[in-house]
Amino acid sequence: MARKLRLQYEGAVYHVINRGNYRRDVFETPDKAKAFESCLFEAATRLGWKLHAYVLMRNHYHLAVETPEANLVEGMHWLQSTFATRFNRFRQERGHLFQGRYQALVIEPGAALGRVVSYIHLNPVRAGIVAAESVGEFNWSSLKRLMTHGAPPCLSAEAWLGAMGFSDDEGGWREYVSYLAGLAADKEAQKEQGFEAMKSGWAIGTEGWRKALAKEYAQLTVSRGVPQNELADLKRAQWEQALAEMMRRAGRTSADAAGARKGAQWKVELAAEMRSETSANNTWIAEALNMGSGNAVSEYLSRLKNTKNQEIGA
Repeated sequence: MARKLRLQYEGAVYHVINRGNYRRDVFETPDKAKAFESCLFEAATRLGWKLHAYVLMRNHYHLAVETPEANLVEGMHWLQSTFATRFNRFRQERGHLFQGRYQALVIEPGAALGRVVSYIHLNPVRAGIVAAESVGEFNWSSLKRLMTHGAPPCLSAEAWLGAMGFSDDEGGWREYVSYLAGLAADKEAQKEQGFEAMKSGWAIGTEGWRKALAKEYAQLTVSRGVPQNELADLKRAQWEQALAEMMRRAGRTSADAAGARKGAQWKVELAAEMRSETSANNTWIAEALNMGSGNAVSEYLSRLKNTKNQEIGA
C-alpha cells in the first residue's frame, strides 16, 4: 500500500483516521477503548497537541488534532506504538495492531474544522450504534466529555464551537446536539458539507486555501513515498496558480483562453512559459488554455522553437 501524504508545519490541523490491522476490532470492550483514550491524552500532552474532537469505533478511530509544532508523524508513531505495546502485553500477543498507513488530511481552520468535527461526532449515529438524539451519550467520543466538562486540558471546543454559533454552556451544548440530530437525518445537508470527501484526498477546505497550501507544500515537511494521485492533486494546484499569475501578467483571462483560437500566439507563448517554469504536461496545458490536445500543444511549441531558432540564425 502506498504511503499517505504527510504534510507537517506548525499549527497544522488534521483529520486522522486509522483502522485495526485487517480491519480487526480494536475497541470492542470498554477497557480497550479507555486504554486508547488515555494513550491519546498522554500523547497530546507530551507533544503539545490540541485535540478538537475524536471518536473510537469498534475497529477504527477518528481524530481532529492540531499540532502547534510540526510533529504529527512523531506523535502518531508514539501513540500507535505505545498503545499496541500495552494492548499486546495485556493480551499476550505480538504483531501490528493498526494498519501501518494512517490517513492524515490537512484541515483548513474555521468552518471546515467545524464540519469535520460534526462528521466525527456523528460516526456512532451513522454506524447505527446510537440514535441521533442520543449522540452526546456515546461513551468513546469527545462530545460526551466536552458536554459534561470532563475534558482534559488538551481537549477543547474553543476553536470550532463558537464559530458554529454555539455557546460553551449547557444550553449551547443542547443546541449543538439538536443540530447534529438534524444533520444526521438530512443526507443532502451532509453532502453539502462534504461528508463524502472527509476520508479521501489530502486536504479539507476551500479551493483557494487548498491552492495556497499546495503552492507552499514544497517548503513544508513531506514524508517519503507520497502516492502519485495525491501528489498530482498538489501539482495541479501549483500549475493553476502559476498559470493564473502568468495570465495576469499577460493581461489575459480564462474567458480569453476559451474564446481565442487554439493556436493563438499568446497561448503558445504561455504554454512555453509553463513548460519552462513548471512541471505541467502538455495535456494539462491544452485543457487549461483550450488548445486542443497535448499533441497539438507539442506541435505548437515545436513550431515556436523552430521560429526562434531561425530568428537567432538570421
